[in-house]
Amino acid sequence: MWFKNLRLYRFTRPFDTDTETLTEKLQETAFRPCGKAERSRSGWVSPLGKESESLCHGLGDYLMLCLQKEEKLLPATVIKDVLAERVEQIEAAQGRKVYRKERLQLKDEVEAELLPRAFSRTQKIHAYLAVQEDLLIINTSSATRAEELINCLRESLGSVPVVPLSVAHAPSAIMTGWLQRQEGSHHFAIDQECELFNPLEDSNVVRCKGQDLYSKEIMVHLEAGKQVKKLGVVWNQTLSCVLGNDLLISRLKFEDMILERAQDSNAETAAQQFDQDFAIMSLELSGFCKALFAAFGGLQETTPTSVE
Repeated sequence: MWFKNLRLYRFTRPFDTDTETLTEKLQETAFRPCGKAERSRSGWVSPLGKESESLCHGLGDYLMLCLQKEEKLLPATVIKDVLAERVEQIEAAQGRKVYRKERLQLKDEVEAELLPRAFSRTQKIHAYLAVQEDLLIINTSSATRAEELINCLRESLGSVPVVPLSVAHAPSAIMTGWLQRQEGSHHFAIDQECELFNPLEDSNVVRCKGQDLYSKEIMVHLEAGKQVKKLGVVWNQTLSCVLGNDLLISRLKFEDMILERAQDSNAETAAQQFDQDFAIMSLELSGFCKALFAAFGGLQETTPTSVE
């Protein structure tokens, strides 16, 4: 359950749906397996897995959700091979050429025949609503996956007034300044990973990992005008991650002392351990987000009308 990547969204007005109502709304779009003719289907499942049937798990002002997506695995090469065989049979049997329009129709027929026999892949995306902080925090590095979860939440609730975060100062400029001064701010310490880019030429990129970022080599790149696109950091000695200039937090890892604190709860059930993990993780991420926003000059005001 410990989140590994963060995509952060901000509510443009307070989220005022209570837990009971939210659970009822989510039930209307609960996960159901794909039908024989469906390529994919998404819906809500319990964040606690088999430990609970509730589709929304509340802990104080934090509400955990979990979106499950099933996709049929039907490789394009398989469709292509079967289609080619079908076309060859028709042309040989009828002594004529199969042209584009008919090929497209045959392709649809092949897909319809193969789908019921296709293997399925299931993925889960956890997210939680930090109600008092007006944040939606999604555990994914994929913008597409995050939008799928938000769209499904909108389908359940009718509207969800959230937008991607926007900060006052460009993250790239702030992180570049950290490297130049060889010191972070707001309890952020620079780790040993970064990606530098030339703002005048996007393909001009330098990637460093496991390297002393205070070295002369890095300083030469900065003096030449390169800026930070991604930067490995440690925050408050409790978690490490890679910050992106698009505010994506990737490769999030909580330090051992945090994980050990969660395990010291003497939880008797998996559900109790989940609550302990959730409580500690959300507490740490609350402080982390506040420090992150402060480091980048605070959040910019957003317009509610753009997010319905």
